[in-house]
Amino acid sequence: MSDGYRQLLDATIQHLEGLKSRGVRHVAVAPETLRALALPPAAAPKSQIPNLKSQIQAVAPSLKTEPAISMPPKKTVAPALKPHAPNASLQTPIISASPEKAAAFAALRECALACVKCPHLAASRTTVVFGVGNIDAKLMFVGEAPGADEDEQGEPFVGRAGQLLTKIILATGLSRADVYIANILKCRPDTPGQSAGNRPPTPEERATCIPYLQEQIDLIQPRAIVALGATAVEGLLGKTLGITKLRGQWQTYRGTPLMPTYHPAYLLRNQAMSEKRKVWEDLLLVMEKLEMPISEKQRNYFLKA
Repeated sequence: MSDGYRQLLDATIQHLEGLKSRGVRHVAVAPETLRALALPPAAAPKSQIPNLKSQIQAVAPSLKTEPAISMPPKKTVAPALKPHAPNASLQTPIISASPEKAAAFAALRECALACVKCPHLAASRTTVVFGVGNIDAKLMFVGEAPGADEDEQGEPFVGRAGQLLTKIILATGLSRADVYIANILKCRPDTPGQSAGNRPPTPEERATCIPYLQEQIDLIQPRAIVALGATAVEGLLGKTLGITKLRGQWQTYRGTPLMPTYHPAYLLRNQAMSEKRKVWEDLLLVMEKLEMPISEKQRNYFLKA
């Protein structure tokens, strides 16, 4: 049994004993987790277990199970929750060079998919939009919250803004499969009484949901993060200076370099070449930080002839 597996097992046992001491008697376990537990322990070399201690610490809080809920007062009516919609992107096996990391990420995803901490969002959502991409990625993009298309498909950035983000990623020489994409909020913000449109997450919703994103970042350990838009910047950094003043200037989030830039939806509303160039200049800084090759053609994108 490898040292990494033993550490993870000890941390899990300690966490379960803590739950038991608080009166918890039942813990839900995903089928894929049961299948993983049935396999013999993988003796992965240390090089495949980056900072395992921080991974265990990051995952442990996500496995918290709420104590049994007492019967509510007779006049209290629980919100009706929509059944969780099956979605291929949410059932895709999570792959990593580290089996422990993949298992931890899968457990985090299962926890997020079952989350009902915001009853109004759980009642109105079609599905939880956890995140998509390579969990060993060196670059991570963080947006605001799912829109209607994302809520329907269970994947972040698949609508018009997402299609533009995909083009931006491709312009750097990477693909969506090379990076990881997530949002501050995992559920689409509800819009009562409206058949269309979006609204930004409230501070309370951001504070409730941000631990999932923090654990994603702690597990992925990207070399750089791109925060897309003011809500993402405020959610990660707590800064309200405005995206116009912050974009293009390196910030730091939990020890990771973070580049604020405009949200792709902004570029759909304002298609001036100068605005596209600003976003591209921010991405050039990210490419330089990651020591990615930059051609002369790439350096000249969106410059006026």
